[in-house]
Amino acid sequence: MHAPAEFVAWMDLALSEAEAALETDDVPVGAVLVAPDGSVVATGRNERELHTDPTAHAEVVAIRAAASALGDWHLTELTLVVTLEPCVMCAGAILAARIPRVVFGAWDEKAGAVGSVYDVLRDRRLQHRVEVYAGVEAERCSTLLTDFFRGPSGVATP
Repeated sequence: MHAPAEFVAWMDLALSEAEAALETDDVPVGAVLVAPDGSVVATGRNERELHTDPTAHAEVVAIRAAASALGDWHLTELTLVVTLEPCVMCAGAILAARIPRVVFGAWDEKAGAVGSVYDVLRDRRLQHRVEVYAGVEAERCSTLLTDFFRGPSGVATP
């Protein structure tokens, strides 16, 4: 199944955010929140190293920025596009913000909470469920992360 063209365009923006995270030695993950008309409401990138903040994942940074820009924490009309499958913390933030749709690139087989390790966003026991589109530009997203963790020596680091 091919991703809709707008998903690919939005993922390009998220990948730009991920690449910018490299400037602060943060893991290259980027996110954008998009309105129904296709306009970008907010962006985010991993900023854990930059701010020494364990909660400064790309998704959380973008969600905070969108809530601030809109003056409302109910992000019920927005689509979150992120380069890596959200973790449990980010899935919780997505649910709390009532985001209805998530598009992500690379799977996170170690800590993913949107289908790989857990599936928090579609858990029927919860009140809010999210429409999920996985694997959009997955190879590009995965390569960026793999190259980061290999480092300049080309050897994977823990």
